[in-house]
Amino acid sequence: MTRTLAPPTRRAPVVRSAPTAPRRRRLRPGKAIPYGRAVGPLLVIAVWSVASASGWLDPRLLSAPWTVVETGAELVANGKLPDSVLTSLRRAGLGFLLGAVVGTALAVAAGLSRVGEALIDGTVQVKRAIPSLGLIPLLILWLGIGESFKVIVIAIGVAVTLYIQTHASLTGIDQRYVELAEVVGLSRGQFVRKVVFPGALPGFFVGLRLGVTGSWLFLIVLEQINATSGIGYLMFQAQNYGQSDVIVVGLVVYGLFGFVSDALLRLVERRVLAWRRTLGG
Repeated sequence: MTRTLAPPTRRAPVVRSAPTAPRRRRLRPGKAIPYGRAVGPLLVIAVWSVASASGWLDPRLLSAPWTVVETGAELVANGKLPDSVLTSLRRAGLGFLLGAVVGTALAVAAGLSRVGEALIDGTVQVKRAIPSLGLIPLLILWLGIGESFKVIVIAIGVAVTLYIQTHASLTGIDQRYVELAEVVGLSRGQFVRKVVFPGALPGFFVGLRLGVTGSWLFLIVLEQINATSGIGYLMFQAQNYGQSDVIVVGLVVYGLFGFVSDALLRLVERRVLAWRRTLGG
């Protein structure tokens, strides 16, 4: 008896699709912790309080936090602290504004013109190598030790910092944007207005933040060397009498000045550069 073999069944060919490239996930910054920037300072205060309460920290070297708070309240009540704060704010504010205007103007002149760069950039780079505080003896001979001297020293430091950041941003525009502007037929004025200036804004704001921080640093030195008022003068007087609590109050005020001014500039930067987040999706 013969067995009939059934013809082999043909399977439908399996069509394999080409491997798809893995989808690139955009890295999004994590959610900011509410009041996250205050965690570090609060931790320092907690350690400081524990060390003072346990006796590990000599109050003659560093007063306890509660002593500093009491001293600050007394200085506010007798008017010494408000007067010193207003004086220091006026000096730092005037110096910062003057330095920001001069530094930005020099950066624009040097960044958009070869003649301007030849005349300005070398001079600013030489000044950059000379510490601004090293000019104090010469400026005292020229201006005396009045308010104008302090404002000018702060302005010089801010101007150099802002110039460096802004000039680097103006001259560091991607070459692809230059070629694109030539293709679409932008004039020089349109290219500067629509490409160069928006592209330089991030560096400009970095310069502002560095400049405002530098203004407080210069102010501390100036008010402890040649001043008869201000937070630095208050701290210098406290040093002569060994009052560490008054010194810490002055340091806290300087720290608050720097923190608040930087936070305000960051807020303005986020508002002005909101288009960057929109373009980035």
